[in-house]
Amino acid sequence: MPGDPVANIVGAEAGLEEAQLAAIRAQLGLDLPPLRQYALYLGALLRGDFGTSYHFHAGVASLILSRIGWTLLLVGPSVLIGAALGAFLGARSGWNPRRAGSRISYAAALAVSSTPPYFLALLLLYLLSFRLGLFPLKGFYSSGGFPDVLHHLALPVTVLSLFSTARDLTVMRGSMIREKGRPYVTFARAKGAADGRALLRHALRNASLPLATMAAMDLGFLFGGALFVEIAFSMNGMGTLIYEAVKARDYPVLQGAFLAVSLTVLAGNVLADALYAVLDPRVRVRQ
Repeated sequence: MPGDPVANIVGAEAGLEEAQLAAIRAQLGLDLPPLRQYALYLGALLRGDFGTSYHFHAGVASLILSRIGWTLLLVGPSVLIGAALGAFLGARSGWNPRRAGSRISYAAALAVSSTPPYFLALLLLYLLSFRLGLFPLKGFYSSGGFPDVLHHLALPVTVLSLFSTARDLTVMRGSMIREKGRPYVTFARAKGAADGRALLRHALRNASLPLATMAAMDLGFLFGGALFVEIAFSMNGMGTLIYEAVKARDYPVLQGAFLAVSLTVLAGNVLADALYAVLDPRVRVRQ
């Protein structure tokens, strides 16, 4: 990206000479070749040093730890709610895809998943918070009490849950359409199993396998969506931290934030692999 972090540190009207700016760049290590900077960064990571923020003048690790808990509190419930609703609604839609209700739910899911997160956030914020006063306009809390935090989180979690549900519904619907035509479902029906029993006991479990992967990927997707949602709701989490770091060209904070998000997605994929073993006996490892 274009831009100089030193210009943001000293300010546009500081009036420093080029030699003084070069000295600041050397102090920050920005005058070194990129590969050398990368090697030094990796070495610092091995020592547990995430660097110091240019903009916030604080350790990157402490900044991330102070923000990521709030973002996980926003993203975590959204992933769980989206997976549960997406699995249920997608399974019903895929089991009878020609019904009017199935087509309407699928069309609604496509519409929501195609809508920018910030637009939906601003729309609900305007209608439910500004006009009706049902929810707070900004922040994670006012007084800090548990009911107060839940009240502040309700609307942002709703926005992210809608996106997660829409994505999971489309995946589950396609998976269910594929599974319902398999021989084992036909055999279950031939044995006299009702449609609901064949859906729940046979097709749903196998159709849920792609959803486990999608739920893990949703951690990364919703972290990106949380950036816009947190900005719209003025929430002091990872999203606003990344946004402020981008504006200030605060490279250490950006590197640390993206590393934290990547580790979160990797942890989600590990959990998805474990869930696969629970849902599908064929992938279980036998000792």
